[in-house]
Amino acid sequence: MRVLVTGGAGFIGTRVVAALLTAGHEVKVLDALLPSVHSGPPDLPPDVEFVEGDIRDDDVLRSALRGVDAVSHHAAMVGRGREIRDVADFSSCNDLGTAKLIVAMTEAGVDRLIHASSVAVYGEGRYRCAEHGRVRPGRRLVADLEAGSFEPRCPECHQAELTAEPIEETDFVAPVYSVYAGTKATQEHLVAAWATETRCSAVALRYFCVYGPDMPFDSPYTGVAGIFRSDVIAGRSPRVYEDGCSLRDYIHVTDVAAANVAALGRDDPGFRTYNVSGGRPHTVHEVATTLSTEVGGPSPIVTGEFRAADARHVFGSPARLMRELNWRPTVDFASGMREFAVAPMRERATPPGGLPAPSRF
Repeated sequence: MRVLVTGGAGFIGTRVVAALLTAGHEVKVLDALLPSVHSGPPDLPPDVEFVEGDIRDDDVLRSALRGVDAVSHHAAMVGRGREIRDVADFSSCNDLGTAKLIVAMTEAGVDRLIHASSVAVYGEGRYRCAEHGRVRPGRRLVADLEAGSFEPRCPECHQAELTAEPIEETDFVAPVYSVYAGTKATQEHLVAAWATETRCSAVALRYFCVYGPDMPFDSPYTGVAGIFRSDVIAGRSPRVYEDGCSLRDYIHVTDVAAANVAALGRDDPGFRTYNVSGGRPHTVHEVATTLSTEVGGPSPIVTGEFRAADARHVFGSPARLMRELNWRPTVDFASGMREFAVAPMRERATPPGGLPAPSRF
């Protein structure tokens, strides 16, 4: 199969390209090589055809889709940026870009799409109240956070702290925590509409916290993992927000790439979502401690600081992906983080002020 990888010169995209080649597919890459992300030419295998251009350019898309059987769509603006002030850029790159892509795919007769989505579409995680069962808490109150009360409370009784549970694909999409999350949800809706109306096949892979070698410094994909990694290499104590007990679900970039290859095996018409997660939550403090210990760095500092827009606990169940597409995560947290602690990372392409701000969590 000949696969076009949009955003194929990026951190995840390059790993997807490599995995597709290993699986015996032919690969073409489309990437705009934005200077805010890339500092030079793409590092791609010689047998990969490369097209430099913007996904919003109709002529570029038509050329890139020529002779293609499927698309793995990773081109997007990531991170939290300056929130509302960047909403037009996020919407244009992510939503308009995806709209342009599915129109061009329809015209070119390309009927298979894998879309790189995000855990961000869920908003706050999944919770259970001992008295009221499954509940969906709203944003935590600033007054509670200032008082050091970090756990979400039941929206029914307003008192009981909740038990966090793994998110499943059937849980509600509520991308209320960032502009980026809103655009990823919109991308999913556009892709779902395309698949439904054309009877084509579309998969949305909802990535949880992706990490691994060659990740850019301060990458928005991992939040704290990238920030902590930068701290420990510089000999600084990682600064852990809240009480350090927020739970996240980390997935190695190798396993994310493998999920893309597995998704190509689904040719049923219509739209399907899959969590790409490790399925085992870890606290933020555990991430900081693991990275510091591996390099003999200073211990993390739990600061009690907070950001009101951060979700408390977000971790997922990959059961659907495992059951339907025969995918399994292969890199466990301990060995993955040990590798990550000393692995090379991409240098910043622009000064820190020119990059979107990553999430602390």
